[in-house]
Amino acid sequence: MNHSSNGRLVWNHSTHIPGLIPILEKLITYQGIQTVTPGVIGRANGHCPQMKLRVSVPILGGYKVIARQGKTVQEVFIITDLSQEELEGNITKCMK
Repeated sequence: MNHSSNGRLVWNHSTHIPGLIPILEKLITYQGIQTVTPGVIGRANGHCPQMKLRVSVPILGGYKVIARQGKTVQEVFIITDLSQEELEGNITKCMK
């Protein structure tokens, strides 16, 4: 694994999906991830029994990721120079 501690987790909200922060803390240790910012939290129609992170759309300098658990959904903005496939691979490793 190619770890470095140059990533940064931005704490701009007091509420997060339970269990999301430990995953994001692991994610910022990967090379190529500069900033991870949890965004707005909302309600989803469907029920997702376990935590899921899905790369949603490219944004300027990175990707928007959707985190889901139960009926709760939260946007996470990741600034990275990784490709979508590399980011998805790192997210998968962090979820184990």
